[in-house]
Amino acid sequence: MANPKSEIRNPKNELIIKFINYLKTERNYSSHTISNYQRDLSFLINFLKGKKIDLPAAREYLLALEKKRYSRRSIARKLSSARSFFRFLMREKLVDQNPFENLLTPKLPKKLPNFLYPEELKSLLEAPDLKSPAGMRERAVLEVIYGTGLRVTEVIRMNINDIDFDEREIKVLGKGSKERIVLFGSHARNALHKYMKEGRPHLISAKKTPALFLNRRGGRLTPRSIERMIGHYSKKAGIAKRVTPHTLRHSFATHLLAGGADLRMVQELLGHVSLST
Repeated sequence: MANPKSEIRNPKNELIIKFINYLKTERNYSSHTISNYQRDLSFLINFLKGKKIDLPAAREYLLALEKKRYSRRSIARKLSSARSFFRFLMREKLVDQNPFENLLTPKLPKKLPNFLYPEELKSLLEAPDLKSPAGMRERAVLEVIYGTGLRVTEVIRMNINDIDFDEREIKVLGKGSKERIVLFGSHARNALHKYMKEGRPHLISAKKTPALFLNRRGGRLTPRSIERMIGHYSKKAGIAKRVTPHTLRHSFATHLLAGGADLRMVQELLGHVSLST
């Protein structure tokens, strides 16, 4: 077996490629998460080049990140990437220790989740013009995100056949390609029904697609397009705070908890593995 330390010091070694393939095939990580790992590990490997890989080197790496004035959140992510990478190397028996395992991660400040009050939410949901196909689509998107707590990436992946109107259920492909069923109420049902019957037919291109939410060219909406749309309607509704898809997701959870819902049930509806999130 080749010397693992010399391999790790080489910025173009095959170990990162093997690790990224592991994240894709065994962990089913999203392309966004994998891109973050690639950036973080590229920086790490360049830093470790020519150094003995041990706890002092890991501490030097932490200091280097702090000197570059990365935020605490960015530093925590980069250390987490390094920790996961070395766990993989240990699993493959390419190193005999993980110098990042016991390195203290900077404590992140607790941020209160941003959410909308009922009157703000009402103004936002009523902002789209239901006389146009785009307005019907956007009302349906807003109702679905708030009414189910779905992530924006889960919403754009939705297909027509994922919806069961009789049972008021949506089959969702979430993080890590994990499938779950979420329920939706009468407001989301009515908005979806109107969009699918009156709005979507005007957005379909010559090429048929199973996608539920379509742009004006007949393709799927993107996360960015939904973010822009929500920002536009929040301003139109006179909401002063910044509103994102995640704000609607937090509003969904906050209003359920305020209504007496069980925390574990809300966690499951949101597709969270840990209660801490």
